[in-house]
Amino acid sequence: MSAACPEFSPQEQRANAAFDALLKSLARPGMVHQLPEAGETCLIDALIDRECRVYSADPLLLPQIMRCGAEIADAPQADHLFLGRLSSVDMLNSLRLGSDLYPDEGATLIVRAKLGEGAALCLKGPGINGSETVQVSGLPEGFWATRRAVMRYPMGFELILLDADRLMAIPRSTDVEEI
Repeated sequence: MSAACPEFSPQEQRANAAFDALLKSLARPGMVHQLPEAGETCLIDALIDRECRVYSADPLLLPQIMRCGAEIADAPQADHLFLGRLSSVDMLNSLRLGSDLYPDEGATLIVRAKLGEGAALCLKGPGINGSETVQVSGLPEGFWATRRAVMRYPMGFELILLDADRLMAIPRSTDVEEI
């Protein structure tokens, strides 16, 4: 006798593929992974549900976020922030960073950037064998210095850099040095 297997809709398959790419990126900081399609929409489907508080700098993403049942929040209260192209580092000073007991309550930022070009960065930390050199452009001046100033491990925020249909994650546990 064979067991029945559920069939996933195309939207569920896309969300699962995006979630898989995101988890691999968080496990291996600095590695670029492919999303099933360009843009934030597949990440919204993969990450957001009715238990999430979400901030979006792009009002066009709000209908999809609300369809997931999420609460729309101001940036300092948000679990997930879809920031598009970041023009200033000011927002980094008001993000949720979690606590020593609950570092997982820190925010997750999804920011558009260019991967594979621009400033060279040296990444060190869990999931990296020694160090990893990557190139990222499209972030505002002082981004990495501000990130370093606000982070106090284990507290901090997860950073997801999105370049069309590619992403790279830099978790709060990753040390980033500008080269």
